[in-house]
Amino acid sequence: MNLSTDYHIGTTGKKWTEADKKQWLSEQKVQRLYSEEVLSELDPLSKDLELIQHGTLKTSQRDYPLFVIQSKNWQKNKDNILVTGGVHGYETSGIHGAIRFSKTEIKRYQEQFNFVIFPCISPWGYETINRWSENTIDPNRSFYKNSPSQEASMMMAYLSKLNVEFKMHIDLHETTDSDNSEFRPALATRDAIHQHSWNIPDGFYLVADSAKPEEKFQKAVIDGVKNVTHIAPADDNQQLIGVPLSQFGVINYDARTLGLCMGLTGAPFVTTTEVYPDSPFVDDENCIIAQVATVSVALDFLK
Repeated sequence: MNLSTDYHIGTTGKKWTEADKKQWLSEQKVQRLYSEEVLSELDPLSKDLELIQHGTLKTSQRDYPLFVIQSKNWQKNKDNILVTGGVHGYETSGIHGAIRFSKTEIKRYQEQFNFVIFPCISPWGYETINRWSENTIDPNRSFYKNSPSQEASMMMAYLSKLNVEFKMHIDLHETTDSDNSEFRPALATRDAIHQHSWNIPDGFYLVADSAKPEEKFQKAVIDGVKNVTHIAPADDNQQLIGVPLSQFGVINYDARTLGLCMGLTGAPFVTTTEVYPDSPFVDDENCIIAQVATVSVALDFLK
């Protein structure tokens, strides 16, 4: 699907005004419930894992309790692992992948690793199926000091208080058709910038941090995940989402400069997953399984 350059809010060539942002917010509707689809899935985890409310996201609609899943028997001699889901609330499989891993696979790794898992960083975005916060801020461009994003700020505050170093960080995301049909056109008009057109990759791929690409690590994840879902082929320009391929199924971003979640820590092994839920070759369950497989394969690489 190619990018549409038209959007119904704002004036071409001018950044959004506060009135434009209010119009955008007025059009966002709750389409699913965080309490029913996310929080209810967390409760059973408290038997074997620590479930901590680390903050409350306050919005014009309601307040959302924010939770982190953490190893109960924390041991300082173990490597620490960070898993994040729902930085973009509309990217469903990342959220449910983080929860599914916590339910089904984490037991195999707890003797060797301590875990910190944020399953749904942006619950308002989850309910309204949005990339942005209600203030038209992209949380995944906001992981820096004095962040304008509540979602990013509260996660960073908790990690600062926790004060541990991480060996690995896996950030679970999706790339959907709505990126081109809705969110990129909205971004172009919000900021009065030109958005280059690219097709949504059909399949799974990874975004590595260009400051520490760890190519063998990324390849190991791709080789493992291709057993459960298909890997996105590069386009005719040998690119994915307009970025040159670094290796099959992998591109690199400057994570820290862009304020990305995966650039948040000093972990030497980091990657961001991108699952394509609109592919005719997958369903919702396959997308969740791909996210779970990513974390498991990444941990196997460290063992």
